[in-house]
Amino acid sequence: MLLFMGLLLFQACKSSKEPVSPQPNAVEKFDAEVALKWSDLHLKLIQTSAGFTPPVAARTIGYAGVALYEAVVPGMPNNRSLAGQLQGLSQLPQPESDKIYNWALSANATQAAILRNLFANTSAVNKTRIDSLEKALLTQYKDSDEAVNERSTVFGRSIAQAIFEWSKSDGGHEGYNRNFPADFKVPVFPGAWQPTENGRQIPLQPYWGNNRLFVSANSTLPMPQPLEVSTDVKSQYFAQYLEVYTKNKVLTQAEKEISIWWADDPGETFTPPGHSYNLARIAIKTANANLAKAAETLARAGITVADAFTLCWKCKYKFFNERPYTFVRRAIDPAWVPFWPAPPFPGYTSGHATQSAATATVLADLYGDSFAFIDDSHVGRPRDTQRGVDFKARSFPSFWEAAEESARSRFLGGIHTRQDNETGLIEGRKIGRNINALGWRK
Repeated sequence: MLLFMGLLLFQACKSSKEPVSPQPNAVEKFDAEVALKWSDLHLKLIQTSAGFTPPVAARTIGYAGVALYEAVVPGMPNNRSLAGQLQGLSQLPQPESDKIYNWALSANATQAAILRNLFANTSAVNKTRIDSLEKALLTQYKDSDEAVNERSTVFGRSIAQAIFEWSKSDGGHEGYNRNFPADFKVPVFPGAWQPTENGRQIPLQPYWGNNRLFVSANSTLPMPQPLEVSTDVKSQYFAQYLEVYTKNKVLTQAEKEISIWWADDPGETFTPPGHSYNLARIAIKTANANLAKAAETLARAGITVADAFTLCWKCKYKFFNERPYTFVRRAIDPAWVPFWPAPPFPGYTSGHATQSAATATVLADLYGDSFAFIDDSHVGRPRDTQRGVDFKARSFPSFWEAAEESARSRFLGGIHTRQDNETGLIEGRKIGRNINALGWRK
């Protein structure tokens, strides 16, 4: 008996002195800091790297989100990999079944590697930021067992490399180099898009809608038909544009604040898909989610904005619908200037409405239909003196109300009609539901 008690005491002392490595099924034991810090840097890379227009930015968010999820999903016993579920992604590297992994380090390594690849053209300063964050998080989360650290890091990098190789075949690889392709012939017909005030003769990413979607179910969604073009003052088409013009002349201060908040201009901000990705980050922080929940959240949000922009761009270039500034000037008021400058691509459907509705749909599935949050995405930006607007945090009782406001902001800005927004919200919800329907759970 004394010998038995002695052995128990010896084991207890040994256990108390030796750190316990994370177990393979313990992703939920890690906090979300790794995911939040990398997604924050990702948004900064979008804003400060050349060529990352909304469709291009959305694509990077999709692949980074999938890479994060796949780097940790082997340690999430109730979740399934997306390999075999996403188009073109048949298989991925697997961890050794009898080995221990530090999933925070796997997540760290995969995000560093995938962002280096997706932002190959970024500045030397940004590349140093990636290196520095990877080293800082490695120091913060490293295990006492160097073999665990190395194994976890190698696995994360292998996932990133596999995801990047898969990304090269989607049609959008290095899209930052060809935002305005010179070979595109601008069609001319009644009601067609025309060049904007900024002088762009070629519209943004006219071939983007041909890219491979992440989710096959989204490939079968039919394109929604717009209203028939007409300058008849009694037509629905005329009424849509007259409504934009009329409202733009009597905007309240509150409406101006809504318009500016959701503008999300590339270069000045992290773009509209970046705003949606940041709402996913805000949900993670508000809910105090762990790494497992954060990884799934960012994967769903990433796939969502990527597919939403591809499908929206497909619709835009199928119908090549004119913006309000074109119709109003030729049929109502030739001197009209909208509150917000029109972006250089067709109007129907609204990218804001489509991707905001899709994102709201996946976030509500994860956090609930009545999840209240504060959107502080642009707090700290200097006042827009030209339009007399400050950037104040906005509160929402649900993700859907945020999506509706995002859509409405483009109407208030004078750059989208009601049909652009309402149809975008409907189509976005379909996209989000298809992403929710993937086999996330076993």
